[in-house]
Amino acid sequence: MMGLHEQLEELKTKSLKEISRTDGLKNLEDIRVNVLGKKGPLTEILRGMRDIPKEERPKVGELSNHVRDNIVTAIDEKKAELEKAHIAKKLESETIDVTLPGKPVTQGQPHVIQQIIDNIEDLFLGMGYQVIQGPEVETDKYNFEMLNLPKDHPARDMQDTFYITDEILMRSQTSPVQARTMEKHDFSKGPLKMISPGVVYRRDTDDATHSHQFHQVEGLVIDKNITMTDLKGTLEVLAKELFGDRFEVRLRPSYFPFTEPSVEADVTCFNCMGKGCSVCKQTGWIEVLGAGMVHPNVLRMAGVDSKVYGGFAFGLGPDRFAMLRYGVDDIRNFYQNDVRFLTQFSKKG
Repeated sequence: MMGLHEQLEELKTKSLKEISRTDGLKNLEDIRVNVLGKKGPLTEILRGMRDIPKEERPKVGELSNHVRDNIVTAIDEKKAELEKAHIAKKLESETIDVTLPGKPVTQGQPHVIQQIIDNIEDLFLGMGYQVIQGPEVETDKYNFEMLNLPKDHPARDMQDTFYITDEILMRSQTSPVQARTMEKHDFSKGPLKMISPGVVYRRDTDDATHSHQFHQVEGLVIDKNITMTDLKGTLEVLAKELFGDRFEVRLRPSYFPFTEPSVEADVTCFNCMGKGCSVCKQTGWIEVLGAGMVHPNVLRMAGVDSKVYGGFAFGLGPDRFAMLRYGVDDIRNFYQNDVRFLTQFSKKG
């Protein structure tokens, strides 16, 4: 028994020294396998238990378990120490100097035309209007015929657009959305008040004031006892929201196939405030949109009783409003994606 006892103590002492001296996780694992493995010295020592009396074997077994537990505990503690040191060394090598200023991230903002559209939508939503979208690829029926523009009507020339087939085209205005909405609206549940923003297309030659693709926001109100006074009041609210309280609205007689009577709406010239200048051609006014009372034919074609209901409609171009509001002299600047130009406009429009 003394022989086995001495061998176990010697193994414990030697193993603990090796464990304390090791400086790597791999070396520590090698010690564990070499000492505690099936072919290790502890296993060899225990094989000698068959040569000792049976009554002594429990004591030897207890001592061997004690030695094993000491070695395992020492290995676990050393492993934790080495792992902690490894992490500390890694953190030290990867240290970030938090006092160094970070790289600034440029924050974007909505396009200036989208800012104008959002401004208009917020205004009319607050007045109880709906914002209704519609397809950009339209039929001739809704783009022209339902708006009092039959196939032989000369006013179609002013809205020449891009045709996909004889009956399918890229919409030249957002008015088709109004026609589609009037067909579906149940007037027994209340009036129809809507705006329809979106992109429209014309066969125009691109220059400083024209584009083959631009934006429109069209408004429509249908109810009983709607008058031109309601239209002017609405346009005055719109002008003051977009241009300021100092601006006045003037209505001039005009012609549109889908309204009768029709008007052009002018606002006080932003450059001279009504005194007359080169921008407004000495008139003191600048044209901003077209409007009028909805033509009875348009109502009837949408299934609305024109003897009971009436209404007004208006259409404006956010692109033109942006040009007037900010004094931009070339519409193409809005579409060239020059960040130096676009970042001049605040997020509020």
